[in-house]
Amino acid sequence: MPHHGRALPGDPDEPVAASDPAADRPDAARTVDLTVDLSSHEMLRRAHVLEALGPDWDPVTALRDEEAAYKLLYSGLSEDQQRVYDELVAAGVLPEGGGGHAAA
Repeated sequence: MPHHGRALPGDPDEPVAASDPAADRPDAARTVDLTVDLSSHEMLRRAHVLEALGPDWDPVTALRDEEAAYKLLYSGLSEDQQRVYDELVAAGVLPEGGGGHAAA
C-alpha cells in the first residue's frame, strides 16, 4: 500500500534506530512498550471479595480471632520446640507474639 513518502511505524522500509537492540540482529523481533492499567480490575476484585465476605464480616473480630489462633498454634511447646521457635522469631522467620504459651 503506498505511504505517500512517509514511513509508518513498523514498516520494513523504516530505518532501525541505533539504540534499538534489533539493530544489531536483523532477524530479531522489535520490542514494543506495553503498559496495562489494572487499577479498575483491582477495584472490581476488591468489591467481589467484600461481597463474598458478606455484611456480617467484622475485620477487628477476624484479626482478634487470627491472633488467638496463632497464639494457640504455638502454645504448649516442649523445651526444644520453644528453643527452635525463639530462634525462628529472632531470625525474623516468624513474627513475635505467639510466646509459646496457651491463649488466655
